[in-house]
Amino acid sequence: MLAVKNYSQQYIDECREKINLLLSTYKDLVTTSKEQGGSDNAKLNSAIEMFEPNFFNNMLLALNDYFLHRMRGLEKKDGNPLNEVRILCDSIMNNNSKMGSDKTIKYEPAKSVLKYKVGDEIKLYEKDFELISEGFFNEIEKSFYEFKLFLRQCI
Repeated sequence: MLAVKNYSQQYIDECREKINLLLSTYKDLVTTSKEQGGSDNAKLNSAIEMFEPNFFNNMLLALNDYFLHRMRGLEKKDGNPLNEVRILCDSIMNNNSKMGSDKTIKYEPAKSVLKYKVGDEIKLYEKDFELISEGFFNEIEKSFYEFKLFLRQCI
């Protein structure tokens, strides 16, 4: 597939809705499970703690996949949330969920959304995913939204 230079606002909104639906479904499942399991259910809490990072690591892969063929030149290489998601996903898939690096990207943990350093184990939790997905969508709209790109060409 050719690199994608722009996305319609409708496509971006639909992807955001899909991600938000999965996120709210997760929250509903956890809330309902805790209500049904009672207030002192260590086994349930342990299961949720084990499930959460696996679920959100895979949610990140799904998020990235909606925009997998985005043009790298438009994404830039300054360590923005698109770069961070790219590195995180590559690390989850190809580096046993240990944060790797990409020599083409100027990634600085201190300036990143999630602050992962090379070698850190990637274990995303609900709040982490909310932060990185919001930054990701904001950057997609900034760099790939077709109408904004059109306006830039007109100026």
